[in-house]
Amino acid sequence: MAVDISIEESPFAASPVVPEQFGEDHVIKFRCYKGIECFNACCRNIDITLTPYDILRLKKRLGISSTEFLAKYTFPFEFAKNSIAGVKMLPVEGGTECQFMTEEGCSVYEDRPTSCRYYPVGLLSTRRADENFDRTSYALVQEDHCKGHLEEREITIRDYRKEQGLEEYDEEGRGWRQLILKMKSAGPAIGTLSKKSLRLFFMACYDLDRFREFVKSEGFNATFDIDDATRESLLQDDLALLKFGDRLIRQVMFGEESIARKADAYERLVERRKEVAKLREELEDGDSDV
Repeated sequence: MAVDISIEESPFAASPVVPEQFGEDHVIKFRCYKGIECFNACCRNIDITLTPYDILRLKKRLGISSTEFLAKYTFPFEFAKNSIAGVKMLPVEGGTECQFMTEEGCSVYEDRPTSCRYYPVGLLSTRRADENFDRTSYALVQEDHCKGHLEEREITIRDYRKEQGLEEYDEEGRGWRQLILKMKSAGPAIGTLSKKSLRLFFMACYDLDRFREFVKSEGFNATFDIDDATRESLLQDDLALLKFGDRLIRQVMFGEESIARKADAYERLVERRKEVAKLREELEDGDSDV
């Protein structure tokens, strides 16, 4: 089973046994290749949590919008009750296999998700409630079906990460992992998040194309003071938009101000709300006359 154990996720969450944790210099024995007895076995029963960068890469690979990708290939879940959402890969209809699995292997291999790249290593990101930084360690996932552990090749976790292209994926996924950990460590202190904040989190993290439309909206530009160069970058560059979304989430949810607001933003907001309320009343009056 392909497993993502970042942020203390499965397969260890249901077990009272804490997994043995390693640093990057730890040496593992592992090799996977077409022709090995268990080839494709880890893709037949998936539990893959996607990072925002995973979605960015996959939707580009498929040539579709993030909204289309989310609808066809994923399903949402809550990290905790009434909390922020995550996104998991949706298996084939009526089964547990990955939709991208073929007899030749992964059809999106060059853009495969972070957890697939890590397998059979698990990334563990943790944060204590009294700390403002996250700790990173690694664990080894050993499943009965996997014969890769029986191969003689030895490699450090550091070199394995390089081999699997994880340095870029980890760098671009770090902000999201930190947000999840920040939410978990804050606990009740953050209070109950509004539905609007939860929608913003989902959109800015996972549905980048819809988030871009939000950034282009009149309401957004009447509220935030964004220079022309930055605005153009957000409209053209998905990665720049993803990083901007991280800043906006931190500003809205945690009060970490980094995006300037226009001086008259509040007054404009009040005025817009009055106009919307007036229009709604007029429409309701029009309906009653019919």
